[in-house]
Amino acid sequence: MSSPATANSPSRQRLEHFPVAMFSIVMGTTGLAIAWKKAHHVFGLPAEIGLALSWWALGLFGLLSVAYLAKLVKHGAAVQLEFAHPIRLHFFPTISISLLLLAVAFIETLPGLAFSFWTIGAGLHLLFTLTVMSSWIHHTRYDIKHANPAWFIPVVGNVVVPIAGASFAPPEVSWFFFSIGLVFWIVLLTIVMNRLFFHEPLPERLTPTLFILIAPPAVGFLAWMKLNPGEIDAFARILYHVALFLTLLLASNALRFFRLRFFLSTWAYSFPLAAMTIATLTMTEHHVNGGPFMPLGVLLLSVLSLVLALLTVRTLQGMLRGEICVPE
Repeated sequence: MSSPATANSPSRQRLEHFPVAMFSIVMGTTGLAIAWKKAHHVFGLPAEIGLALSWWALGLFGLLSVAYLAKLVKHGAAVQLEFAHPIRLHFFPTISISLLLLAVAFIETLPGLAFSFWTIGAGLHLLFTLTVMSSWIHHTRYDIKHANPAWFIPVVGNVVVPIAGASFAPPEVSWFFFSIGLVFWIVLLTIVMNRLFFHEPLPERLTPTLFILIAPPAVGFLAWMKLNPGEIDAFARILYHVALFLTLLLASNALRFFRLRFFLSTWAYSFPLAAMTIATLTMTEHHVNGGPFMPLGVLLLSVLSLVLALLTVRTLQGMLRGEICVPE
């Protein structure tokens, strides 16, 4: 039998407060890997960078999965509380989206592994979507103050499925997921904008999640291009330019974000920037000599790489200082 000192040891307490939002680190890192892989095809940059980042992301996913499974086994009540929380619930699908992104990252080098990731990720994400939407419909705990851009993760995350799914499954499967994500993006965008325009501002801890606004149209653009290969059509342009406008809108408020303290939610900068970078590199690929998108693609890839480096360093510092995996 463990002593009270062991039961309340710092490592045990940290495991109990290990947040599921940690998987957003995998999303951002995998997004960076995919962006560098795309840059290899568009600009001829070294392929080894994207490959190394892919393996790094996979290693992170494995490490975080083991940690969260340990939390589930040893602190099941804490996981239940997290799943019942009106805000933290929406970060559980970062697990399934991480698998879907890893499928994209490895689809060229290890297609068998990528297919496994995609199959598990797509099924798990559908389960999360049904669970979260059911909680919205039959809720007893939600209020307008709980609405924030993280609500996009469980439902709009479905648009990630076709990016690899177009290669792995019948077209109707990808269209099924894409349709869910696209329609409910519009629904949720209306709800979130209503909260931002007419109610109190987001708390400091959730302010970085504003970057999630970029992800649905940027990822939607990439999914649309997989479902409709060939030239960029009008709808693809609409999705891309909406994402571009939102990127400019947030960039114009950069000083507000620089002043924020570091939270784990700061990783919300990473994947949306990665999605916008990949979308811009795709636009570059479809224009003669890259058009105006070439310099923008180079800029975004540079900014994304810098942001990921800073986030990684700051996260490691936070872990050493005991600032992460603590009660909020």
